[in-house]
Amino acid sequence: MGAIVYESGGLLVDAGWVRILGAGHPRLPRSLPEWNLSCGVDLASTGFILVADDVLGGFFALNGGALSPEKQGVVFYLAPDTLEWESLDRGYSDFLRWLFDGDLALFFDQRRWPEWQKEISALPGDHGFSIYPFLWAEGPPIQERSRRSVPLAELLSLHLSFRAQLNGRGGAQS
Repeated sequence: MGAIVYESGGLLVDAGWVRILGAGHPRLPRSLPEWNLSCGVDLASTGFILVADDVLGGFFALNGGALSPEKQGVVFYLAPDTLEWESLDRGYSDFLRWLFDGDLALFFDQRRWPEWQKEISALPGDHGFSIYPFLWAEGPPIQERSRRSVPLAELLSLHLSFRAQLNGRGGAQS
């Protein structure tokens, strides 16, 4: 993690669909430390560190114990279509290997639309798409839903707020 955080601006994976946080760069204007301190959500007491995200406001977090006490050091994914923290059952290094060698097309299959590559090529690295109706709500296929660019901090706050409301509780537990 240190090599990416301190020796790179971050990494854009799968044509920019996934953004791995590093030290920041004009194409990815967020550093891992700065993002975790200033993303608009009080992450100081959450027990996890956000390490990457995707263009739909899916967030990848390294678990420090809050997401699952038994799975400390494992990367979890806050899925925008379920608003649940899903264990990827991989540590950080294996998570990176999966991003580079895994079947991301299969993982994101139901979340993509025709010509998504063209749309995300113009998306700033600190923005994602707000989809309406929300992905976790009933509605038409994603290609028929409204998409607009919004700051990722807004998506994170929105997803965590809706997650708390839908689950009838706050916090980060899955």
